[in-house]
Amino acid sequence: MIVTNPTVAALYLPRLRAALATRYARLLSVELPDGEEHKHWQTLNLIFDALLNNGCDRRTTVYALGGGVVGDIAGFAAASFMRGVPYVQVPTTLLSQVDSSVGGKTAINHPLGKNLIGAFHQPLRVVCDLDVLTSLPDRELRAGLAEVVKYGAIADWTFFEWIESHATALLVRDVDALAHAVQRSCEIKAAVVAQDERESDLRAVLNFGHTFGHAIEAGLGFGNWLHGEAVAAGMVLGAALSVKLGLIDPAVSERLVALLSKLGLPTKVPALGADRYLSLMRLDKKAVSREIRFVVLTGRGEAALRPAPDAVVREVIEMHVA
Repeated sequence: MIVTNPTVAALYLPRLRAALATRYARLLSVELPDGEEHKHWQTLNLIFDALLNNGCDRRTTVYALGGGVVGDIAGFAAASFMRGVPYVQVPTTLLSQVDSSVGGKTAINHPLGKNLIGAFHQPLRVVCDLDVLTSLPDRELRAGLAEVVKYGAIADWTFFEWIESHATALLVRDVDALAHAVQRSCEIKAAVVAQDERESDLRAVLNFGHTFGHAIEAGLGFGNWLHGEAVAAGMVLGAALSVKLGLIDPAVSERLVALLSKLGLPTKVPALGADRYLSLMRLDKKAVSREIRFVVLTGRGEAALRPAPDAVVREVIEMHVA
């Protein structure tokens, strides 16, 4: 069962079907509505309906052909159908190639927050074909680069400096630059996930920028900002919070902001109000007893999970409102 959306299906579904034709006795497909705003129960049920109406069973393999939304929903369907069937990720956006397709996190959104309902379910394989990035809109490419920057900031400062010096090459889709960015990002994520598959502690550092970013997405309404755009602005707040807590030199934060600006990503947050931000962030999956825990930078290429006083968080938010 190939799960995709109309935009991606028009470009790549025939090619994937042709590639799989000799491997499976039967090939089926289902197309989901496109966009983060459709990442909910009703869309998930479209996959279950297609699986059940076609007599699929535990030997069925699900293929997720699309970006992060398709990958997350298809993966959750695979985790749930018949209590779990195998699936393969074929990510078609830069963001999904470097982040959401790797690590086995699957989920749908709830009106109160992003990815709050889901399961850990590892794919059999992740196939990152760089050729599909030629059809990616510029805005989507930039959003993917936000997650690439994240890996350098939290785990490999040499990689961060490489991104600084190759920002233009990445924006014009130089194949060698993209290949290195995807490979190094996946290496970093895989190394972290291998040590903490179910995000009990260490893996949480992969969510740098995401606590603020998910609040932006939920507060504005899913789909108004792309996930990578929200993460970019969230990383700016995360770095500023790190400075306020005395964990990093301001120069580290300044370089992060400069790089995100160079890549055409937002460095200011929407004016939702500090109270709204705090309310949404208390639903974050890293929160414990409603105490918000933030991924903060503790050095160049180093990160950790820390609580922070509400007053300091409010100050950081108000300093960065667009």
